[in-house]
Amino acid sequence: MKKAILYDTTLRDGMQGENICFSPEDKIKVAKRLDDMGIHYIEGGWPGSNPNAMRFFELAKETQFKNSRITAFGSTRRANISPDKDKNLNALVESGAPVAAIFGKSWDLHVKIMEISLDENLAMIKESVEWLTAQGLEVFYDAEHYYDGYINNSIYAIETLKAAVSGGCTVLVLCDTNGGTLPYDIERITTETIAQLQKTRISSINGTVNQTQANLNISPGTNKNQMREMQRCATDDSFSDAITFGIHAHNDCGMAVANSISAVRCGAVMVQGTVNGYGERCGNADLTSIIPILKLKMDNDCISMQNLKKLKKLSRFVSETANMTPLNSRPFVGHSAFAHKGGIHVSAVMKASEAYEHMNPELVGSNRRVLVSEQSGISNIEYKAKEMGIDLGDDNLHRKSIVTTVKELEDDGYQFDVAEGSLKIIMEKLTGQYQPHFELESFRVTIEKDKERPCSAYAMIKIKVGNTVEITAAEGDGPVSALDNALRKALTNIFPDLDEMHLVDFKVRVIEGSDGTDAKVRVIISSRDENNIFSTIGVSEDIIEASWQALSDSFQYKLSMKKEQETT
Repeated sequence: MKKAILYDTTLRDGMQGENICFSPEDKIKVAKRLDDMGIHYIEGGWPGSNPNAMRFFELAKETQFKNSRITAFGSTRRANISPDKDKNLNALVESGAPVAAIFGKSWDLHVKIMEISLDENLAMIKESVEWLTAQGLEVFYDAEHYYDGYINNSIYAIETLKAAVSGGCTVLVLCDTNGGTLPYDIERITTETIAQLQKTRISSINGTVNQTQANLNISPGTNKNQMREMQRCATDDSFSDAITFGIHAHNDCGMAVANSISAVRCGAVMVQGTVNGYGERCGNADLTSIIPILKLKMDNDCISMQNLKKLKKLSRFVSETANMTPLNSRPFVGHSAFAHKGGIHVSAVMKASEAYEHMNPELVGSNRRVLVSEQSGISNIEYKAKEMGIDLGDDNLHRKSIVTTVKELEDDGYQFDVAEGSLKIIMEKLTGQYQPHFELESFRVTIEKDKERPCSAYAMIKIKVGNTVEITAAEGDGPVSALDNALRKALTNIFPDLDEMHLVDFKVRVIEGSDGTDAKVRVIISSRDENNIFSTIGVSEDIIEASWQALSDSFQYKLSMKKEQETT
């Protein structure tokens, strides 16, 4: 069985994504989760670029990693200086990381932009790898813009790789830095590159032009200088046949995962990417897709089945740490990845899951979700009730009642396929199983505005928990914020676990606008804790009333989840 090497760059390349920032302490937490997942290499940052990165490596020295090797990232030496005088290379050594990944220019366009000679660039690559290897580091060479460089000047692109190997590097990572290469070009170029570096060389430097063309696929238009250079490369037998190739893909054409898989099919062994595909511009190759594809679809022993089940929790942890709302449609780990709404689909899935699912969601720590809406039938209700632990009884009375009520409420403006928290409460009420954790007695919201200052909001709330009455007041940036703060303040003393829940999204929509300011509004609130994201809904002509419905349901649902966890 083949085994890919997983290389995570969430903590460096992922941080280059817009609105994503990790503190050194955050990075250590993420690194420990990656280590627990069984990721082979974790790129911690560029120690020569900023104090944040160097602080991570200081913390990493004090942290034990069971499965992963921490990697420091940097560039080749600067032009026209020796490696031992280069601050960037010295920072890689001083980081204490056992592995260094350095990038160099493989596209002659970039060499020209740097205003150095092609030969100097090759020397920079070779000497940097050579010096780092001499310091006892395991060294990877990232060939930046490799695919663009190969298309523009394949001879020179290959030369840059051979310069790295001459310096002692045995891991060459081919980078689609601009993210514009398509899978068929990835396959062609990866195949040709591996063939030219690892297969049988031309035996003599005096081989004919036709022989060279036949073996190396050089176009007839290649000039004489390029031909002589290729002949020299082809007969250089100082290169080891034990070179490991890797792929580093960006997602600017939406092809990063496809390109990574294509490269593996052609012989690449190391796969670089980020959790959730975070990264600059359109992001990097998403490891949450690559890992299960390799393991489950390609029979690649890149990770254990036990660790694969941690994938969804890892995805959620990284998004929570990055303060990024998870993408529902993200394959394998997204909230909607295994969601079914149509009644026909649900009926089929209940009989044979493979009818509408390409794999068992539990293998990646996910779960099947059946949505309920006005399109639902009894099959949806039965599945959902079982999932939520709601007893429907033996006859169809409850089933029909729920289907009818859901259709009526959705006609009135509710939308339960995006508010499963409120759906659970509705189903419990209709079956007589609802046990509220608190009851509202009253609330009052006051908004003040004067010409010099923005609006301020105050809320006073009176609730009952068992036989205890709580009255609290709080401020907020708006009326819903004030209500949230007041309710949280009243409940936290009794239910301290509410501290781990917070609101991540608040949506308001006018359902039908012909009544102007008297129109009904729909409010959807999404909340999350470390492991779950859940949504609740409210509908009313009064935006505060609709907001309270959704807000109250979110607290009730969270508390019910906690109670269920304690009893199981």
